[in-house]
Amino acid sequence: MTVDLDGPEPLYEQIAAVLAARIADGTYPPRRRIPSEAGIVEEFSVSRPTARAAVQLLVERGLVVTVRGKGSFVAGDPPQA
Repeated sequence: MTVDLDGPEPLYEQIAAVLAARIADGTYPPRRRIPSEAGIVEEFSVSRPTARAAVQLLVERGLVVTVRGKGSFVAGDPPQA
């Protein structure tokens, strides 16, 4: 999955979708850290506010929890299919 810098969808939504797919496929296992904002900035070549918005969207969807001073982690156990 790639980010379309010139597409109509907001970049933060595209990045959140990529990260959510990685959570779903087990690349980022439950209760483990996802990349930092700085890591997202570097990987996707976006600004820090864009990276922050992507992580916040994952928090709002319940996929990620943020622990102050420690980072952002995949929430609990994945839903059972």
